[in-house]
Amino acid sequence: MTVTPDTAPEAALADAPVRAAVEAALPATIADLCALVRIPSVSWDAFDPARVAESAEAVAALVRGLNVFDEVVVTRSGIPGTTELGQPAVLAHRPARNGRPTVLLYAHHDVQPPGHDIDWESTPFEPTVRGDRLYGRGAADDKAGVMAHVASIRALAETAGPDFDLGIAVFIEGEEEFGSRSFAAFLEDNRESLRADVIVVADSNNWDVDTPALTVALRGNVTFRLTVRTLDHASHSGMYGGAVPDAMMATVRLLASLYAEDGSVAVDGLTSRDVPAPEYTEEQLRLETGLLDGATPIGHGPLLSRLWSQPAITITGIDAPSVANASNTLSPVVSVRLSTRIAPGQPAAEAYQALEAHLRAHVPYGASITIDDVDTGEGFLVDDSGWAVPLALGAMTDAWGKPPVNVGIGGSIPFISDLVRVFPEAQILVTGVEDPDSRAHSPNESLHLGVFKRAVLAEAFLLDRLNRRTGTLEAPTR
Repeated sequence: MTVTPDTAPEAALADAPVRAAVEAALPATIADLCALVRIPSVSWDAFDPARVAESAEAVAALVRGLNVFDEVVVTRSGIPGTTELGQPAVLAHRPARNGRPTVLLYAHHDVQPPGHDIDWESTPFEPTVRGDRLYGRGAADDKAGVMAHVASIRALAETAGPDFDLGIAVFIEGEEEFGSRSFAAFLEDNRESLRADVIVVADSNNWDVDTPALTVALRGNVTFRLTVRTLDHASHSGMYGGAVPDAMMATVRLLASLYAEDGSVAVDGLTSRDVPAPEYTEEQLRLETGLLDGATPIGHGPLLSRLWSQPAITITGIDAPSVANASNTLSPVVSVRLSTRIAPGQPAAEAYQALEAHLRAHVPYGASITIDDVDTGEGFLVDDSGWAVPLALGAMTDAWGKPPVNVGIGGSIPFISDLVRVFPEAQILVTGVEDPDSRAHSPNESLHLGVFKRAVLAEAFLLDRLNRRTGTLEAPTR
């Protein structure tokens, strides 16, 4: 699609009514968000799928209530390689008219498990306002993203009328926190309904509570279970310790081989990438992460390079005798979960091969290892050469009163590579409602209400400006 951009003064003419519409509806928007947060829509297998279905229906009701879509459905697609269906997603579409573009708005309504209630200062699924933050599981990640879409469409319909020309597709996924297992199939099953010129993924972060951000780089991921065996049964540690290697000892030695002395990754074949980054101090890192006094950062190079464009390996879980149940025995088997973040641009399959080769080459004491439950996701680098990027940056600047920062994110959104594959002509904008203290996935997850308001306003400005485009538009190839 080629577009003649609007001039900035023309684009700013409708800002006042859009701003007024967003602000007038903000109390209702926050109330709707609270209602969603009360639904414990954890998509993991160990949790009740009925609550995810309940969440999907609640989101669908909100989208239907906008009165701008001919049809809003809750639907599922199959999980490739299985006979199972994925979690329910919400799908809506209205065609563009009079040469206007189509925008696809993506977010997810499922959430991470809450963990232990004792770690929360308030009940995880009872939204609670303390100061300028709304606390609750999913309050930020990503039910606030869902409501940013709902609220921005609501503002557009209020100011332009429900019969506006902009084409909109809405895709609110129900299993992002559990690997988006049916995502690729969903895209294929609904390709025509989802096809768009611009895709807005509202599932990322802002630089701080006063500064917006557009995410331009995401690391990929490789995760798997590593099982180490040295014995076919447990043996008395007093009688045989010192001559017989136990599985824990072998596991510790093997895992240590993954790291250099400075804590950086020491696996041949895992690459780094040069991604431009703003200044970021150790003081800011300590503030955002809670790094204890005396504990030092790991790795080398600029801090944001370590977070955005270098690989990182984390041991996220371990199956071994607990301290409370420890007996004086040599453990025969230990399993760990490895989560590796890989630099944008490195194929995930290539990174997995490098990790597997390293582990097999460094197994100590002739131990036996098994690698299974492998999951991979591709990284992402934004093509910022299209017309939609400056349009989005302008909308953010006007909504926040401050120009945005282009950021990388150390986390992964692997399904973006599927969007690029299925819709190569679309421009992808990764935005967000979170800030560095949102603590997504952690206890006491929260949403800064000022950030939320500005994020909604930025998206509303973007939709309004897309709806008012006066350039010559060529329809994308179908």
